Amino acid sequence: MSEQTAPITPTPTNSVWAERTGTRQYLGHNANGAQVRIGTGPGEFSPGELVKLALATCNSLSADHRLAKALGADFDANVICATVKNDDEERYEAFDVQIVADLSALSPEQLAVLRQRVDRAIDRTCTVGHTLEKGAAISLHLVNDIE
Repeated sequence: MSEQTAPITPTPTNSVWAERTGTRQYLGHNANGAQVRIGTGPGEFSPGELVKLALATCNSLSADHRLAKALGADFDANVICATVKNDDEERYEAFDVQIVADLSALSPEQLAVLRQRVDRAIDRTCTVGHTLEKGAAISLHLVNDIE
């Protein structure tokens, strides 16, 4: 991280924010009024868990229309993201996303077609996946609250 670039101007469509609520505790917000508790205690998501959820749900939201077409509009599903963590480097080495649904009504051929369509939909529209695969520049700016 560096301060070599000018800060990106936050807008409701390109930013989220979090306010400190205690020691190692924050309340995250978005422009739609949603909130999430972030930290390491009970009832809080850690930042790493939020990354996993972001990837998992980006995949499933990207593929939702393909899954609904094959399984019915009201299909039940869960999405899981598991990781392999490199503790020495404090980073994830691998992400594994699993979309879990009742696929028993599909023939092997239908399942193969669905898999191709799901993969294409995710490849087309999953911003989080694209970002993790290709990386993104990260800048940190310390901003004085009193001017």
